[in-house]
Parts: sequence; structure tokens; C-alpha cells
Amino acid sequence: MNLSPIFCIRSRRVLYCAAMCLTVLVSGNAADTDDSLDAPVQELVSKVIAAAGGEDHLLTLFRMEEQYNAGNERVAPGTSRVSVVEPPHWWWIGTNERGDEPGKITAWAWTLRVLTHATSDLERIPDVTDTERKLTGLRVTGSVDPAIDMYFDRTNYELVRVDWRNDIYRFSEWREHDGTKYPSKCAMFRRDSGEPWFFHEIVRIERLKELPDGLKR
Repeated sequence: MNLSPIFCIRSRRVLYCAAMCLTVLVSGNAADTDDSLDAPVQELVSKVIAAAGGEDHLLTLFRMEEQYNAGNERVAPGTSRVSVVEPPHWWWIGTNERGDEPGKITAWAWTLRVLTHATSDLERIPDVTDTERKLTGLRVTGSVDPAIDMYFDRTNYELVRVDWRNDIYRFSEWREHDGTKYPSKCAMFRRDSGEPWFFHEIVRIERLKELPDGLKR
């Protein structure tokens, strides 16, 4: 079958234009991806907060009864105390505010409020496997210094681990209270040696609508 030169030239032009359009589309899609690199972060945060009961139910001001002990293994019943906590700035034991206490920041992490704060910058970090669980991670900067790394179960999106300063916090035994879920147990490990050194359990927790009498911010 013989084709005229003009038909061949036009055919080549059509193919060239089609190829150029495809290139533009691919480039455009790549640009769109580059412009929305935070989409996976927001998707993960949404799943984490939804798994905990939703942002409206996250703990802000609460009272908790705790049992804790220092050492390389959990001891029951441990030392008991009752605290009122309003992370990341306030933590009272009795009427005494604890001042410069790292636990305020880690409480801000396990209540998940740090993920929703306006000054928190979030980025994905490499996934890890910890205690035979596959975890996906987020690094939080801006609102905390140094950065805090938070790792969540890839199946149910519960918070499993927090790496901050010189410690690794491993959370377990999630419970539910007043529409929100929280980890009731925490074991702390030294990052340099991996050795456990502190154990903490929330025995009872109560959401508060206002600061109790006798406490001052």
C-alpha cells in the first residue's frame, strides 16, 4: 500500500504531538506529586487520630492515677501518685507544678495533641520493626526541641514507640475513656544501651473540663 508523502508527514506530526502531550501529562503529574509531598503525612495523621477516637476526643486537661517504678523490670504495684496534666506546659502532683519536666512533652505525644498543634512540622521517617511489629514513623519539629520521633502500628495505627532525647518509650495496652483511646502502659529504655530503666502504668484517667481548685497555671 503506497502512502503519499504529505500523508506520511502529517502522520508523523500527529504522532509527535501525541508524544509531546503525553510528556506534558507525565511532567504535570510529577509536578503535582512534588507539590503535595505532605499528603502521605496528612493521611497518616488522619488515620492515627481517627484510630484514637477523633480529634475532638483527644485529651487536653486530665487527671490520672499512676503506678510507676524505676529499675530494669516492672514491679507491681509500684509507687502510686495522682497527677493533673495539661500538656505540654503543665503537670501538677498535689498542688505542686513540676516545672521543667520531660514527661510533659511525652504526655503531649501519647495524647497525640502534638500532631495537631499549629507550630508542629511533621515529616515521614523510615519505617522500622520493633518488638516484631511493623511501624510507620513521623518526626515532629517546630513545636518541640529536640525533634521527637513517633512510631505507629501499620495495622491499627496505635502509637507504639516514641524516641526522644536519650530515651525510647514503648507504649502498650491501649484503653478507652470518654471517647478517646490511650496507651495505659509505658516502658522507658536508654537509647545508647537499650536497657529498660523506668515503668509506668495509668490505672485510672479522668477528663477535666476546668482546672481543679488550688491549682494555678
